[in-house]
Amino acid sequence: MKRTFKLSFFALLLAGCASTPDTANLVAESRQTAGGLIQTLGGELKAAMTAGGPAQAIGVCKERAPKIAAEAAQRTGMQIKRVSPNNRNPKGVPDAWENEALASLEKRLAAGEKPETLDLHGVVNTPDGKVFRYAKALVTQPACLNCHGATEKLSPEVKATLAAEYPNDKATGYSAGMIRGVLSIKKAL
Repeated sequence: MKRTFKLSFFALLLAGCASTPDTANLVAESRQTAGGLIQTLGGELKAAMTAGGPAQAIGVCKERAPKIAAEAAQRTGMQIKRVSPNNRNPKGVPDAWENEALASLEKRLAAGEKPETLDLHGVVNTPDGKVFRYAKALVTQPACLNCHGATEKLSPEVKATLAAEYPNDKATGYSAGMIRGVLSIKKAL
């Protein structure tokens, strides 16, 4: 019952935010930023997979992804990070808003919504003022399974690299089409 109330309240919050011109501009900017970040990271991951296989791609996610996000943040003035309840990076733990966003996006995916449309936004009151929030679902693609799939199907090289780089890794066991987490964007208003 409590969970339903939270999700209903969250849905109302999101619905009420979509109509303001400032929010509409922030949504458009967030979608463009998220799309560019995902495309850039995807290109670098493909290049690493071609050059050295999945174990080499892990380094791209560890080293390049935060730099790509930092470059986008510097250009836009937004805070950008990738988060998941089953995180690989210990800094990638979702906050309460991001957890609610994940639950909402998973519900929409289960209802048949296309993965590429899975995003949401809202304006949140914080002790420091209003903050625009945006979440873009990170949907597991078939190539992602090389590092995020069932543990017993990962190559020995990937297992060894994950053990060395992420000893507390929780980001395996996914199937293609599952939401692995979100690209989260924040901007103070």
